Amino acid sequence: MLKLLNCYPLIVSSMLACVLSACGSGSDSAIEDASPTTTTSSFFDPEFFIADALLEDISTQSCTLSNGTVSTCYKVVIAGKPANREVGPFCPPSITSDASEGGIWFDGSGEVYDIDGDFILKLDSLYGSGWQLYNVETGLVNITNTQAACEAAARPNVDPAYQNYCVQCSLDYVRGGISQTFLIPTSPVVLNNPANINSDLGVSLDGVVFAPAAPVNAILANYTIAAFDDCGGHINPFEGYHYHASTGCTELSSQIDGHASLLGFALDGYGIFAMLDASGFEETDLDECRGHSDEIRGYHYHSASAGENMFIGCFHGAQGSISETQ
Repeated sequence: MLKLLNCYPLIVSSMLACVLSACGSGSDSAIEDASPTTTTSSFFDPEFFIADALLEDISTQSCTLSNGTVSTCYKVVIAGKPANREVGPFCPPSITSDASEGGIWFDGSGEVYDIDGDFILKLDSLYGSGWQLYNVETGLVNITNTQAACEAAARPNVDPAYQNYCVQCSLDYVRGGISQTFLIPTSPVVLNNPANINSDLGVSLDGVVFAPAAPVNAILANYTIAAFDDCGGHINPFEGYHYHASTGCTELSSQIDGHASLLGFALDGYGIFAMLDASGFEETDLDECRGHSDEIRGYHYHSASAGENMFIGCFHGAQGSISETQ
């Protein structure tokens, strides 16, 4: 059963971490100060996660944070797929499909598009000439519907044979989900200078990775649409299912004071909350990382809108690490 955050005392804690080894470090040494200024406390409790989001009970162990601080971290092992729903749909089957048959697309411009038949037809007007994601004779959309096609298209150097395709993959291609282990500082360590986000940045309460901005320019340059489902997530064969934006699906822990709902935790241990509070308002005093403090939650982040293709702007604290679970 989910519990309201306000029902818990402040717990010296935190979550999350750097990155799969294939993705590089979650911090940028050019801007991340090697020495912390202070440690803080933030909300964390295993019961924030919904049933079946975790593969084992949360434990603690020693760890070294991204700025070299030796600390204690929570070990959080996630299943790598939503614990409360099926993923998809992603690509619409034809140019007559309605929004219920496909997912969504966002490119960082602020817009969120339903991937329906009309969207497939208007790609030229959105992104210029050269788009033909469907068979003119049949009206069927070109979709990567095999593992080989998925692996050829869901990569930076897209196989030319799969240009002008709507890219979707199946969880069956990644063993039903890629489990990952997060080491998250139990006491967040504030950085003197914020750290850039260039890899996975956190974990949701339903057991899924929060990914950095989707590389939409590279995707569009190959005349592909890497479709997201309505929850802002999609699958690739290297990272499995992961979220690129908040659309409401991960707002799983309400706040009794009307504050925005908790979505999950960032790799530096601070909570990530929804963009809007219960009255539909956005906070007006957010810093460059999209964070601020209050008396109940301490420092925490608020997610950006889905159309911005991001969750948060930077890391306020030193990060733990992420590795694929063996």
